[in-house]
Amino acid sequence: MQNNSGMYQNGTEMENSVYALVFGSVISLGLPLNAVSLWILLRRHSLKSPSAVFMVNLAISDLLLVISLPTRVYFYATNKWPLGKMTCIWITMLFRNNIRSSSIFITFISLDRLLAVVYPLRSRHLRNSSNAWKAVSVIWMMVVVLNIPESVIFSRQLDKHNVSSCFRFSPPNLDDELSASDMAYVQLVLVVTMLVVNIVTTALVSWTLHRHVNDSAKINNKVNVMLIFAMNLMMFTAFFLPVSLGFKFYNLRPALNCLASVNCCLDPLLYYFSFDGFWKRKEDIVTCRRAVAGQDLMAYGQMALSTS
Repeated sequence: MQNNSGMYQNGTEMENSVYALVFGSVISLGLPLNAVSLWILLRRHSLKSPSAVFMVNLAISDLLLVISLPTRVYFYATNKWPLGKMTCIWITMLFRNNIRSSSIFITFISLDRLLAVVYPLRSRHLRNSSNAWKAVSVIWMMVVVLNIPESVIFSRQLDKHNVSSCFRFSPPNLDDELSASDMAYVQLVLVVTMLVVNIVTTALVSWTLHRHVNDSAKINNKVNVMLIFAMNLMMFTAFFLPVSLGFKFYNLRPALNCLASVNCCLDPLLYYFSFDGFWKRKEDIVTCRRAVAGQDLMAYGQMALSTS
C-alpha cells in the first residue's frame, strides 16, 4: 500500500511539473507575442476596420488569460494556493472567459472574411467599425453575465473543499455537479455552434475562390485566406472543443485546461495571415477604396481581405 501511495504521489508531482512547465512556456511566448501584436494592430492598422476591431479584442482576451497564468504556475509548482477564495474564482473565470470570447471573436473574424470574399460590395454597409464595436460590446457583456451564476456555483464548491487546492479539488456532490453541468452545457453549445458557423463559412469561401479560379491572379493572398480558415478550425478542434467537453472527463480537466491555454500563442499567426501587409502603416488602406471605385468584385474582395 505504501508503494502504491508513493507511486501515486510521484505521478501527481510529475503531472504538476508538466502543467507548470506548459503554463510557464505559454507565458513566455504568449505575453510578448500578443503584446507586440496588439501594439502593431493599434499603431499600424485602422480601428475603422471590423477585422482589426475583432482582432484587437481577441488579443486583449489572450493577454487577460496570460496575465492570470503565473498563479497557475505557482500552484502546480508548489501545490499551494495562498491567495484566497476570491482570487481563485477570478483567475478561473478569466480562463473560462478566454475560451468563450476567443471562440466568438474568431467566428466573427471568419464571418467578416466570408462577407469580404463572397459579398464584397453588398456587405459594405455591414462591414464597418460601428457594427463591429456594437458586436464586441454584446460579446463582452454576455461573457461577463455568464460569470455571475458560474462564480456562485464555483464558490459553493470551494466552500466544501480546501481552498488551498484551488485548481484541483475532489468531484462536487450531486447538487453542485448538476449546477456545474448546466453551465458546462452552455459553454459546449456555444463552442459547437461557433464551430458549425466556422465550418460553413470555410466551405462557402473555398467554393467561391474555386469558382473564380480563372481570376486567381487577382487574389494573390488566396493561400493566406484559406490558412486563416484552417487555423480557425484547428483552434476549435484542438483547443476549444476538448476543454468544453472536459466536464464529462473530470480527471482530464487539468490537462485539457493546460492544452487550451496554448491557443493564445497561436492567435498572433491569425493576425499575420489576416493582413497582407501586417507591418505596413494604416495609410496603405486607401488602395482598398480605389478597388471599390473600379467595381472589380474579386479585386475588392482581395483588397478588403489584405487591408481590413
